[in-house]
Amino acid sequence: MFTATTMTMRTAKKVTPAVTTAAASIAAIDMDRTLTQLPFWSSLTEHEMETLRRSAFVRHYEKGAFIHSSDNECLGMLFVLSGEIRTYLLSEEGREVTLFRLYLGELCVLSASCVISQITFDTQMTAGMDTDVLIIPANIIAALKEKNLYVRCFLYELATKRFSDVMWAMQQIMFKGLDRRLADFLLAEAVRTGSDTIRMTHEQIAQHISSAREAVARMLKNFSEDGLVELKRGAITLRDTEGLNHLK
Repeated sequence: MFTATTMTMRTAKKVTPAVTTAAASIAAIDMDRTLTQLPFWSSLTEHEMETLRRSAFVRHYEKGAFIHSSDNECLGMLFVLSGEIRTYLLSEEGREVTLFRLYLGELCVLSASCVISQITFDTQMTAGMDTDVLIIPANIIAALKEKNLYVRCFLYELATKRFSDVMWAMQQIMFKGLDRRLADFLLAEAVRTGSDTIRMTHEQIAQHISSAREAVARMLKNFSEDGLVELKRGAITLRDTEGLNHLK
């Protein structure tokens, strides 16, 4: 059972890290250009900029690779350069609840609880696809937080945004039926990818909306019978977006 007061998971999912150097991919990354994409970059001093140039690094994670758990190293701040990161809670019984997903250009500090002491719940992170992540080490981002007021405000604003994402996810699970959550996910995914065909397995969708694969399969079958979607192996094509919108 999830503990609402502390939201602390005592059991970490056993996943073997699949970090690679991905030399060709990482070598192609222009570190200076990448760092300038950080929202607080222009508010740094020259010395702080140089510190980031020396300390920031890129890791490549293969699809399904384990990225972060509170039981592991305190990574610091993550900046997604490509791919997708799924952030979730894991219960003692092994049930997963997806909190949010991060895509190109998005940042997260939930992997830096050692930097922001107010982060008191444990999260797990895995790569939803092959993913490159820029990492600013925890000790570096902690030093910037103490010396640079703009960085400190940015970090707390970012932590607040992610916490809002967490609360939204919990609200969906507690107050929305599976049909509404599934319809909402399919429509959002179609908008995100720019395609009416969602290329995911039932298991993957179940992970994203925090449900059981069997329940998702049954609901998709109902959607198919109602003419809302067309089911194919490994793919779902939206046929009646207006009807799906009515379910939201």
